[in-house]
Amino acid sequence: MTRFLVVLTDVRPVEGIDRNERVAPERRRQVVGASSREAADRIAGAFMALGMVRAGRQRVKVIAVGRRHARD
Repeated sequence: MTRFLVVLTDVRPVEGIDRNERVAPERRRQVVGASSREAADRIAGAFMALGMVRAGRQRVKVIAVGRRHARD
């Protein structure tokens, strides 16, 4: 079963900072788990209505975790 995380992060400034999420991830403001893609999309939609997201200072990410790979 695939679970999803909906993450609200601060957008980092462009100057002089590595933009690799594995090396220097953006600061997390809120993390919410969801059991389906539809639920994750609804939560993400609510986050996208926030003023800081609409102003471009924060961003919303939907991340699939625990996904099973198709077997050949």
